[in-house]
Amino acid sequence: MTARRILDPRRFSETFDIDFGGLSAPHTVTVGYYADGSVGEVFITGGKSGEQVEAIARDSAVLLSLALQHGVALDTIAHALTRNSRGEPNTIICTVVDRLMQEKGSGACS
Repeated sequence: MTARRILDPRRFSETFDIDFGGLSAPHTVTVGYYADGSVGEVFITGGKSGEQVEAIARDSAVLLSLALQHGVALDTIAHALTRNSRGEPNTIICTVVDRLMQEKGSGACS
């Protein structure tokens, strides 16, 4: 197993909203970066607090963060996530990963 790459206590982060799942309010995503600009952590909130959809989004972000911190490449994660027959994301985490891939300049995952 690859050693976990620890984030600096103070790091650049950005927050943005993503619409997903037809909810009345968007999901809010916060991304934390390593000094080299690579993604190191992701937080997702959305839906009403205590609802299952909010817990799934939050837990998915934790798993994504741990995978990234243990050296799994973002494009590897992108290609492993669930999509519909049109190639569109089926989950909030896939939607977030697509956004991160676009910012990285790699385009959407397929």
